[in-house]
Order: sequence, then C-alpha cells, then structure tokens
Amino acid sequence: MRILVLGATGYLGGHVAGRLRALPGTRLLVGGRSPGADVTVDLAADRPQALTRALASVAPDAVVNCAGATGADAVTLAEVNARGPALLCAALREAAPAARLVHLGSAAEYGPGIPGVRVTESDPVGPAGPYGATKLAGTVAVTASGLDAVVLRVGNPVGPGAPPTGLPGRVAALLAGAGSDPDATVRLGDLSAHRDFVDVRDVARAAQLAATAVGPLPPLLNIGGGEAIPVRELVRRLAVVAGFRGRVVEAGGGGSARSAQVSWQCSDITAAHAALGWRPSHGLDASLKALWAAAGARSAGPEGVPVT
Repeated sequence: MRILVLGATGYLGGHVAGRLRALPGTRLLVGGRSPGADVTVDLAADRPQALTRALASVAPDAVVNCAGATGADAVTLAEVNARGPALLCAALREAAPAARLVHLGSAAEYGPGIPGVRVTESDPVGPAGPYGATKLAGTVAVTASGLDAVVLRVGNPVGPGAPPTGLPGRVAALLAGAGSDPDATVRLGDLSAHRDFVDVRDVARAAQLAATAVGPLPPLLNIGGGEAIPVRELVRRLAVVAGFRGRVVEAGGGGSARSAQVSWQCSDITAAHAALGWRPSHGLDASLKALWAAAGARSAGPEGVPVT
C-alpha cells in the first residue's frame, strides 16, 4: 500500500509518518517543500495542475494530510488550512480519485463548549477565531469533495516532541529553563480553561487506522482524550514530572484570546471507536512523562507544586 503523508516534518505529521513507516506492507511517501520529499508539494502556493501532476506521478492508495498552520497571521492560516485542503481535493479528484484521504482537522472548529457536555460530530460548529474558522473551511472542502475521505477532528495534542508554539511544549521549555531552583518563578497566563488533551501517538494511530480501514468511513471523527482537564492541572502535573520546585504564577490576562473565548472543550469519541476500533491508550501522566523525557530534561520531582 502506498501512503502519502503531507506535513510529515511537523509535530503531528512526524508521528504519523513514523507509525506508517513501520507498518508492514506499506510504502511511505513524504510530500512537502523539503529537498528530501518524495513529492514536492506546497499546499499554500501550488497551482492545481502542478499538484495533480505530482500526485499522479506517485499514484497513492491513501493520502494523510497533516499540513496545517497554527500560530500564524490570518492570511497564512487561510492559505494553509483552507486553501490547502481544497487544492488537495481538487488534485486528488483528477490524479487519484480512488485514494483514501485522511485529513487532520481540529476540535477548535467547534468553538466554545458547554461545561460538562462532550461535543459530537453532529453538533453545531462555531469557531471562535481565525484558526478554528480556517480549519473548518478545510473540513468543509474535504467533506464536500466527493472523495473517499474522513476528517479527524483532533483535540489538544500532547506528548513527545510537543513544540513550544503550543502550551504543553512552551511550559516544558519554561520549566527546563528554570531547573530545580526552589526560588524560580514561571509566569503563565490564565490557566482556568478546560481542554481535551490527546496523546500525539494516539493521534498517529488513529490516522493509521483511518488510512488503512476497509470500506467507507464517516466523514467526521473526533479524536481526543474524551475528558475535559483543567489546563492548570496539566501544568501542575508537568511541573511534578519536571522536578520543578519553584512557583507557577498565573499572570491574569496573559493567556491567548482563544482561552478567554473557549473556556471548555471536550469531545465525544464514541464514533471513532465504532468506526475504527480506536480509543486513546496513553493517559495524561504518560503523555507528560514522554514529553519531558523527549525534551532531554530530568523526570524526578516532588509530590506537588504550588500554583498561585
């Protein structure tokens, strides 16, 4: 089976590519802008005809699109998250219309949740900002394409290799910089929001199952931990794993605009289990330990850390 992964140099894409590379009977093809890519692809800038020729040259049985932009300006978000999937679908219809397309969407497409309620794939969407809105536009392009396609709406990924552009990776970097100094202070924004964290390795497994599943799949599947965890609790647990002995201070007003607008987020993952046999296999503590170990930092620490 020939599987093309787009965005394989990114956080999610790297884990997806690694898992597929180890899958027996699979030939992994990497698409992107890097010199070593099997297929030269730039979803933000390519013309449809050029991408069609590139896809036809490798004839993939499945394509997993992990390409996406997060902390960028609105124009870049639109180019990568909205135009990119639309372009990919148009090219696939011409070059490989029978290929399975697995597109990584985002739980941010749902927007603010209702405390205590898990959102399902059929619930209304209402993204709170440009990121969620552009991801939703990409999802619409995929689900309306007429292709054999599924969108995996991913919660907040955490685990080994988490980049500093996201909260878990940024907190890990700050804790590593603070070391074990008992007088150290790490300052963060408001940590009162609840998020649905999912291990990046579980996301990769879901992408593998979706790419290789026999028969049609639902157009949308939530991929999350299925539990709303206070961001403050994630920071506390990571501080324990890191052996941080100082203080974590919430400097009110310093959080992201999205955190202020979306105080609760939790996904119902029942459909993913029914369609793929998928459930998360890594708990939050295991994810945080793997994140810290991958950062090359010490993992021993005290029982707790004060959060003020």
